Formats: sequence, structure tokens, C-alpha cells
Amino acid sequence: MVILSVVVVALLIAGLALYLFIVGSQLNRIATNLEECAETVRTIVGHAEAIEPGVEHINRTGGVVAGALPLLYGMAEGIVAGVTPQPAQPAEHPPARPASGRRRSRLHDAIGYQPGNGATHGESKADLVAG
Repeated sequence: MVILSVVVVALLIAGLALYLFIVGSQLNRIATNLEECAETVRTIVGHAEAIEPGVEHINRTGGVVAGALPLLYGMAEGIVAGVTPQPAQPAEHPPARPASGRRRSRLHDAIGYQPGNGATHGESKADLVAG
């Protein structure tokens, strides 16, 4: 039984050693990748330092142009309004007519109402003439 316990403990230690070896190799690979990334970042920072004054000048110029846009827009509207021909407006607009013509209600037909004859609910045109 003691030998079995020693073998189990030895296997456990071997498994842990293998696990630590795998984790250590992965960490070394990650460290190498991070060193390469750090070098790439240093290169990018060096390039950015070289172009920074030009970018600042471009941003200042863009700010001046953006500030002048409302004035330029107003001037352009004035020019377009001055050269655009205006069509003559008709003196009086005719009333709008519905595209489908006169609307009909089925409810009116159900109770016998005819629009335009002056009859109200329960009356006919003959009642209006006689009355």
C-alpha cells in the first residue's frame, strides 16, 4: 500500500511538472510577442513624432476653413438665389379636389340618405317640397 501511495504521489508530481513546463513555455512565447509589440509601438511613436507638426498645421487650417463655412454658405445661397429664375405665381390657386372624386358612405345608403337633396334622416325630398 505504501508503494502504491509513493507511485501516486510521484505521478502527481510528474503531472504538475508537465503542467508547469507547458505553462512556462506559453508564458515565454507571450513574453516574446510582447517584446515584438513594444518594438513596433516604439517605431510608430518615432514616425508620429516626425509628422506631428504637419498634423497640427493641418488641424489649424481645418479650423479656419470650418469657421469660414457659414459665411461661404450664406454667400453661395445669395448667388444661387440671384441667378435662379422665379416662375410667375398664379393669382389665385384653385381649391384642391380629391383624386378619387366624391366620397360615398355606405351608411348613408343603408338609411336612405341622399347627399345634396336637402333631406335629413327620416325625410324625403317629397316631404320637403310638400312641407
